[in-house]
Amino acid sequence: MTAENVSPRPDDGSAPLAVIAGASGFIGRSLLAPLQSWGYQVRTIGRAASWGTHVSWDDPDGIAAVIDGADLLINFAGRSVGCRYNDRNRQAVWDSRVTTTRILNDAVRAASAPPRLWINSSTATIYRHAMDRPQTENDGDIGEGFSVDVAKGWEREFFRGDLLLTRRVALRMAIVLGDGAALNMLATAARFGAGGPQLEGRWFGHTRYRGIGPDASGPEDWRGHPLSRGKQRFSWVHIDDVVRAIRFIDAHEEITGPINVSSPGVSDNTALMAALRRAVRMPIGIPAPRWLLEIGMIVLRQESELVLKSRWVLPQRLEQAGFEFRWTDIGAATKSLLR
Repeated sequence: MTAENVSPRPDDGSAPLAVIAGASGFIGRSLLAPLQSWGYQVRTIGRAASWGTHVSWDDPDGIAAVIDGADLLINFAGRSVGCRYNDRNRQAVWDSRVTTTRILNDAVRAASAPPRLWINSSTATIYRHAMDRPQTENDGDIGEGFSVDVAKGWEREFFRGDLLLTRRVALRMAIVLGDGAALNMLATAARFGAGGPQLEGRWFGHTRYRGIGPDASGPEDWRGHPLSRGKQRFSWVHIDDVVRAIRFIDAHEEITGPINVSSPGVSDNTALMAALRRAVRMPIGIPAPRWLLEIGMIVLRQESELVLKSRWVLPQRLEQAGFEFRWTDIGAATKSLLR
């Protein structure tokens, strides 16, 4: 029997319970139907106003009750990073990840029947800007700055303390391609003829990327990375492979700790934008030098880090465990999602 056909059941024959925190996001939404098809009952934790939420974050007793006795806990809670990194947004990004994970950790710790498996979202942005070699779980270099500090604080809270009855796996996900903000923003640029490569260059120093939390080293100007000429690496993963990886991890008890969830078919910025132009049938793609990109990002209320940081991440531990990614070609992936 393959891992994808395994359907865990409690001894009494009733369907096990899966709890999803952050189910209103596009990754969480993508998991609801698969979890039910795998034989789980599903309950959700989220904002009180979120569609389909069973328990809200301001109800700690309710959270504790739904987690106690659950078989599987999955946490994708987190404010979108698709924003300008002003002080208010930076704190909201931090709190929506670190504070919610702390609440779940406390609930799991207090449970008389804690979950067998807890899968928590993390990010491959935890690694440094890498142009020289890929970053894996075993030999990757942790970076610095705001996004990295958020990732470190997130994982530190997730792995806090001993949970002897609960296996924990942190998903260091690359940029997920699906019905999410990152792909939609880049595809929109391509449709309007602005789908050329994004080019690093000189720009004014700023402090929006300075660190946050206990790992922060203090405010420092961020002046960009060395010129990459559109060859900054772009690590990505198709939403279908994210769902399949979660199923695989569920069935493989030997997998623990941080896991890179990133297609082995790493692209670069130039190839990514070319694939997007083909997918939306736009033959023209005007390159965006740094100065033009920054003006556009102000209008879009985004940060240029999304496209200028070189993310070169490989899923070493997943592949060693036998997982096979179905989507490894950036052209095929973007075509499947945008058409």
